[in-house]
Amino acid sequence: MEYHVSMHGKDQASGTIDQPFRTISRAAALAMAGDTVIVHAGVYREWVNPANGGTAEHRILYRSAGDGEVVITGAERIMDWKSEGGPVWSTEVPNSLFSVRNPFEVELRGDWVFDGPFPVHLGDVYLDGKSLYECDRVEKVHQPEVWPEARYPKDSLLTWYAEVGSATTKIWANFGGKDPRKENVEINVRPYCFWPEKPGLNYITVSGFTLRQASPQWAPPTDYQEGLIGPHWSKGWIIENNIISESKCVGISLGTAIGTGHAKSSGKHIKGGTQREQEVILRALRSGWHKDRIGSHIVRGNVIHDCEQAGIVGHMGAAFSRIYQNRIYNIHHKRLRRGAEVAGIKLHASLDTQISENIIYSCYRALWLDWQAQGTRISRNVFFDNLSEDLFVEVCHGPYMADHNLFLSPMNFRNMAQGGAFVHNLFAGRFVVRSEITRTTPYHFPHETAMAGYSNITGGDDRYYNNIFLGDEGANQEPVPITFFEHLPLKPRDEVGENGKTVMDGVPDDSICYLHAVGLRGYDNHPDAKDKKWWEYTKEELAALGDAAKDYFIGNAVLPVAMGGNVYLNHAVPGSHEPHAKIYPQKGITVQVHPAQGRVQIQVHAPEWLRGASAMLVTTDLLGKTYHAEMKYEEPDGTPYRFDSDFFGNRRPDADVTPGPFELSEEGSFEFEL
Repeated sequence: MEYHVSMHGKDQASGTIDQPFRTISRAAALAMAGDTVIVHAGVYREWVNPANGGTAEHRILYRSAGDGEVVITGAERIMDWKSEGGPVWSTEVPNSLFSVRNPFEVELRGDWVFDGPFPVHLGDVYLDGKSLYECDRVEKVHQPEVWPEARYPKDSLLTWYAEVGSATTKIWANFGGKDPRKENVEINVRPYCFWPEKPGLNYITVSGFTLRQASPQWAPPTDYQEGLIGPHWSKGWIIENNIISESKCVGISLGTAIGTGHAKSSGKHIKGGTQREQEVILRALRSGWHKDRIGSHIVRGNVIHDCEQAGIVGHMGAAFSRIYQNRIYNIHHKRLRRGAEVAGIKLHASLDTQISENIIYSCYRALWLDWQAQGTRISRNVFFDNLSEDLFVEVCHGPYMADHNLFLSPMNFRNMAQGGAFVHNLFAGRFVVRSEITRTTPYHFPHETAMAGYSNITGGDDRYYNNIFLGDEGANQEPVPITFFEHLPLKPRDEVGENGKTVMDGVPDDSICYLHAVGLRGYDNHPDAKDKKWWEYTKEELAALGDAAKDYFIGNAVLPVAMGGNVYLNHAVPGSHEPHAKIYPQKGITVQVHPAQGRVQIQVHAPEWLRGASAMLVTTDLLGKTYHAEMKYEEPDGTPYRFDSDFFGNRRPDADVTPGPFELSEEGSFEFEL
């Protein structure tokens, strides 16, 4: 069956091309497995809540008709504004306008949201599709101040404030001199744009829409993970070729269902976050978290921007999925509230998830894999202009693979995990390498959700082959202590806490890690895989290593690392495990980033000494198995890796390959743009 939806239709019609429905929701209430819903150009102000799912053989397809932009929005246009003097206007709307909840009354809250100077609510006011900044009293609407955390400070001078009454909500807004009666001014009234209220509706495709301006709640891994769009704990969705923006929290959520989460207790006895998350996983396994029922989604070709928590999020529900060819930018740029779970892509339990060919830039953090990244592959992505790091892997045991990526932000990698393999990447930023011995997290049987065991993170068990490290101005500096949420440029180290210790970013210095120069020096305190399979440090050996090593490794076993075939340019620093590393003082490669245009230019100046610089072709056999999961580095179907093609798919030779993402077959310089 084929249903048509048009702005000129009627929900009492038959839904044919000649007698279309008026709302997508009407079609979504009827569509069954094998049906297609075709939506014609227009702005649809509704929450699409599908009633049914499809099957693997007979999907339900929602697609735009191709006759113009199809917008699904969680906002309503407001034209009844009264002048309050100067650039400030006010309006009063009935509370009956809001579906599910009044976002101007509900505070943004949840696990791992940090307290701020004032409560922030789920509501937003939009001027020409762009959200304004909430403030805590009417006076600040009349006299706005630049929000110090804002990535775009000038934008923070456009503000709003709301007061919710028993029957109405009054909103004041500063539109910077524009008349809201003549502009497109909207407020959000719905939590979602395309979201099934019921979990378990499988095999739905959403293709070719503009989805924007919704107010989902904060999405921690220990609670219900809402999103502007998402499958709500199901299997086999395809979300493709959409433009997704202005979510109060998450753009696409692939994560936990209502009954799966376990939020922080408000009672006297509060369990720690690690224990609560372990309970969430066990509860999900008991209720059917299995590859036959959950995950295996495809998220491709989307443009995702201006979402304040994450572009894509998912705890367990993103397992066995493919996320590729998306462009993600301006995530967490307002920063009215801070917290963990913030990234262009933030996934927990990304089992066998493939993340490839995405461009992620101008975000707070680009890609964050947390807990159980096992069988995960990060391939051919481009990261640049991210404020914190391009890649953060936290408390995972691996194996996970990162190959042919361009890491181009000032900080490339925050490693609080183990079991990673890094092959043919270009690294142009600094590293954090740190153990995490206080948290015990699970690992799984290969290619399954079933848990095989638990362990803490002593660090190591990593492999680095055929990468290029491009040094920066601070290449020869000693490691710099930074805190968990700190980023470049670093804040001054002049605040002292009650215990007399230096405080950085509000966190005592016993919670620090170390930022290392571009290169692999951060692994020097680990044993070498050629010599040791497992190493127990004694106090005498730690004394020889120095004080920094004592902080992390005393009484804990540290896993070995392997390195080979890497090239270090512009004073990047090799690790001690690569004594015969190829080091060149020249840059050899020039990178120019253009965040406003969302593009990167790469120039390779000296391929004659990069070409064929590594003798090894990297394969599954070379990489071996990880220590804890005892799992090979391999494809989700068990096929072995063989890295015989480059970033662009060009064939590599069987030996004497070019390190880095690009195979160089000819002499001379060349350049390209991404």
